[in-house]
Amino acid sequence: MQTEAFSELFPLFNAANPETVEWLLSVAVEHEYPTGRAVLMEDAWGNAVYFIVSGWVKVRRLSGDDVATLAILGRGDFFGEMAILDESPRSTDVIALSPVQLLSISAQRFIQTLFKDPQLHHRMLQLMVQRLRQTNLRFQRRHQPPAVKLANTLVGLSENYGQASENGVDIYKIPFKDLADVTDIGVEEATKIMEKLDDKGWLKIDPDEPVIRLINLKQLTHLAGHA
Repeated sequence: MQTEAFSELFPLFNAANPETVEWLLSVAVEHEYPTGRAVLMEDAWGNAVYFIVSGWVKVRRLSGDDVATLAILGRGDFFGEMAILDESPRSTDVIALSPVQLLSISAQRFIQTLFKDPQLHHRMLQLMVQRLRQTNLRFQRRHQPPAVKLANTLVGLSENYGQASENGVDIYKIPFKDLADVTDIGVEEATKIMEKLDDKGWLKIDPDEPVIRLINLKQLTHLAGHA
């Protein structure tokens, strides 16, 4: 991947020195995983930072036999950045929701780069604060109606990873169990709400396509309370 394309795909590197990006690309390792494959196991956190070139992954929390999806990430995002600074054991893993292509950069090299490039360091802090704010917003929405919470999840996924199509914005056809987990609602609630939104024509779930097409994003945004 060319330096300019890499910086364009990953907002983290927008303000980074071009030489920094070029060096990181030279030491990055490419990975490809099929759907359902473990991308990062619970005992491997802290070894590297991972950048999603294409595809979708989910971050899961493991507690005995209980497994819950904490986050869904797509193209242009990254994960593992906090674990390189925190050596405590992790009870989470990362699973490929779709075929996924990643680039990984070892923890040692990435930390060295942060110290050498103040602009990259600052941008990393900004994005980490942004993620913290998103977590706080999710906590604040915990008492809102399930449909409002799910609309927030769908709008957020479209804003972060959606691909414009002829009839709307496409996101990956994320299993309802995972949508329910990250929205903090039940699976049955998520299923009923998604079916209702499909009936209303606000989104389209085609069994023959691997995407959820958000047709009426304006109405979804209004339901989410963003308007």
